[in-house]
Amino acid sequence: MVTIHDIAKKTGFSISTVSKVLNNYSDISEKTRKAIFKAVNEMGYYPNSNARALSTKKSWTVGVVFDEDDIGMEHPFFNAVTESFKKSIGFHGYDLLFASNRIGNVPKTYLDHFRFRDVDGVIVINSVFKDEDVERLMLSDVPSVFIDLDSRHASGVYSDNQYGSELAVNYLLSLGHTRIAHIAGSQKLYAGVERKKGFIEAMNKSNINVNDDYIVDAGYFDYESGQEAMKKLLLCDPIPTAVYVSGDMMALGAICEINNAGLKVPDDISIIGFDDIQLARYTTPRLTTIRQDTQLIGKMAANLLLEQINDKKKCDMSVKIPVTLIERNSCRSL
Repeated sequence: MVTIHDIAKKTGFSISTVSKVLNNYSDISEKTRKAIFKAVNEMGYYPNSNARALSTKKSWTVGVVFDEDDIGMEHPFFNAVTESFKKSIGFHGYDLLFASNRIGNVPKTYLDHFRFRDVDGVIVINSVFKDEDVERLMLSDVPSVFIDLDSRHASGVYSDNQYGSELAVNYLLSLGHTRIAHIAGSQKLYAGVERKKGFIEAMNKSNINVNDDYIVDAGYFDYESGQEAMKKLLLCDPIPTAVYVSGDMMALGAICEINNAGLKVPDDISIIGFDDIQLARYTTPRLTTIRQDTQLIGKMAANLLLEQINDKKKCDMSVKIPVTLIERNSCRSL
C-alpha cells in the first residue's frame, strides 16, 4: 500500500508539505500542489477517509442541490456547469453528495439533510424564487454558493443575462428585424426574469414598441415549453419575423413548431437562443445563440465555496460572468 511517506520520497518534498497538499492547506504554491498530485495519481495513493476527516475536522464532501420540481439536472446547461464544478472541487480532494429532500421515507429539509451528512459546503443548482427549503439553506451558516442567482443573502455565480438579451435584440435589429418576439423562461426563475427584463429594455432603448402579444412566458427552459410558446406566436397577426428565445432547448422546440406549421427557419422566421448548449451547433439550421461560459461558472463557484470552507466563514459575494454572441445559421437579414 502506498503511503504518504512514499509520496514524499518520490517528490522530494517533506511529509509535512505532502500532508498540507492532501489536506488542502492554502499556504502551498500551485506548482508544488500539482507535482504532489501528479505523484499521487501515478502511484495510486488513496488516503484513509476516516483518518483524514479526523485529522482535518472536515468531511471532504460538498452537497449538491437541484430543484426537484423542474428540469434540473437534465438540462444541458446545468449538466455542463456541474461537470466543471466537479472537476474544480475534485482537484482539491472533495467528493459530491447529491441531495434529496427525503432521507429514506422521511421528509427532510435540505439543511437537515446536509447537517445529517456533515458536509463542508453546498452548491445549489437552483434559481427558483421563494423556495422556502432553499431559502432556509441560504440563510444558514453552512457555506454555500448558488448557480444562476444573484442574491444579497448568499454567494452566487451567474451569467450577465440582461446584457445577453441586449446582444440578441441588437443583433436582430442589425439584420433589419423590428417585429421581434420573445419566448421568456419561467418567471419563477432568476434567469427567466432577467432575460425578459433585458429584452424589454433593449427594445425600449431602440424606440421599438413592445407588442404584448409578442412576449410569451414559457416554462422551465425545456423543449416542450418552446413548442407551446411558438404555437401562440404563430397565431399573431402579423407573425413576428424574429424570435429571441430565453434558452436553447426552448429555441429548438420553437424551430420544430415552425417546421410543423409549414414555415422555415430562417427563411420565414429567424430564431436566436441563449446558452450555447452543445447540441446548438449540430441542429439544422445551426442555432445562433448567446453563449454562457459553463466552464468558468463552475470554476468560480468552486473557488467561492473553497474560500468559505477554508476561512470557516460564510460570505455573500456575487460574480457576474460575461456572455458572447455566437453567430450561426438560424437568423437572416431582411
